[in-house]
Amino acid sequence: MRSRKNQVLLNVLLGTGVYLLDSMRNRLSGASLDDLRAKANDTYDVAADRFSRASEVIRGNDRQLMGPIAAGLLGLGIGVGVGMLLAPESGERTRSNLANQARDFRDRIASREPATGTFGA
Repeated sequence: MRSRKNQVLLNVLLGTGVYLLDSMRNRLSGASLDDLRAKANDTYDVAADRFSRASEVIRGNDRQLMGPIAAGLLGLGIGVGVGMLLAPESGERTRSNLANQARDFRDRIASREPATGTFGA
C-alpha cells in the first residue's frame, strides 16, 4: 500500500504530464512525425553548439576576436552618432575646433626636446 504523500505526488505528476501533452497536441495539430523530428534535431543542434561554445569560454579556449572588435566598432559608431546629434555647435565650427586642437597638440609635441636615451643625463 502506498503512502498518501506518494499518491498525491503521483497524481500531481500525472496531471502535469496530461496537461503538457494536451497543450502540445493543440500546438502541433498539423505537424507530422518528420516535422517533429526535424524540430527536435534543430533544437538539439542549437543546444549542442551553445554548450560547446560555453565549454570553450569556461576553459579559456575561446579565440574569437571579431566579437569584441565588432562590439567596439559598433559602440564607437553609436557614440559618434549620438555626439553629432547632441553637439552644441554647428558641424563647421566643431570641425574647426577639432582641427585647431590637433594643430596645438602637434605644435606642443614638435616643440619638445628629443629624448637622449639616457636617464638623468
